[in-house]
Amino acid sequence: MRLLQIILLFLLITNVTLAQTKSQFIEGFAQGTSYHITYYDELNRNLNFEIDSILKDFDLSVSTYNPKSIISRINKGEPNVRIDNYFKTCFNKSKEIWKSTNGAFDPTIYPISNAWGFGPGKKQTIDKSKIDSLLQFVGFELININADSVIKKDPRVSLDFNAFAQGYSVDVISQFLISKNIHSFIVEIGGEVYAQGKQNNGANWLIGIEQPFDNKVSGNPLKAIVKLDAKAIATSGNYRRYVLEKGIKYAHHIDPKTGYPTKNNLLSASIFATEAITSDATATGILVMGLKKAKKYLAKHPEIDAYLIYSDKKGNYQVYQTPKLKELIVDEK
Repeated sequence: MRLLQIILLFLLITNVTLAQTKSQFIEGFAQGTSYHITYYDELNRNLNFEIDSILKDFDLSVSTYNPKSIISRINKGEPNVRIDNYFKTCFNKSKEIWKSTNGAFDPTIYPISNAWGFGPGKKQTIDKSKIDSLLQFVGFELININADSVIKKDPRVSLDFNAFAQGYSVDVISQFLISKNIHSFIVEIGGEVYAQGKQNNGANWLIGIEQPFDNKVSGNPLKAIVKLDAKAIATSGNYRRYVLEKGIKYAHHIDPKTGYPTKNNLLSASIFATEAITSDATATGILVMGLKKAKKYLAKHPEIDAYLIYSDKKGNYQVYQTPKLKELIVDEK
């Protein structure tokens, strides 16, 4: 999915121009979005080429927008497609989150989200018969993997890892930096973020969480500012990706059980975890659940934290946050 824009509060240009020779800043495009990476390296290495190569290989594995990727070839039913470690990690994490969210997160929703216009395909005319026909191929129990290939119970089952692939790519790049003995950095890809250590001046890495009003074009005012260290954040919401049909707004979060976009008062979910892949996938599941079920889920999973923005009966913004999150918030509107 196209993830919500999170405003990065560290000054990207300043990091480049300050007379700190061990500061490196890299930016570019991958997975149909932009990325920004800042790190401090005692060897003063520019790792732009290596990072760009990793992200290109990543796209060739799990991007549904690349027709030559592994996942695209599997979705088209191409025989004898060998899966790689990127694909296996995405698949196994999907199974984990699918089970823990009782199916609220399900990457086999791909044919339906594509039909609604939230994928690489052209939006289709939606009616009950269309949804009912596509729901036959939705359900993570219909697909599995063995050592190096995918096994489908129906050839029409297809996968979409876009709901958390950008988060996983953040983890991949973060682990690459750590392997290079770099331990103070921030990685942002499509709004999903992981940060570790501190900036050279001792300041924390700061991230802004937006107010969730409809805006497809630019950034929104901030609702909260949080600090990150050895922590990932991913935000999912209904104010960036949506379609309007006959005056009705349909958000891109599809309920796998109904085939229709979710309708609840939860506007955005910012999830904090030690890995961005977990943050990203969980944020999607939480938004599908709605606030009441989300609170119960979070109570059972103290390993993650959440900042949930929802609307009350009068249409005003309200916030639910897990108790430990107070330690990370440095400012709140």
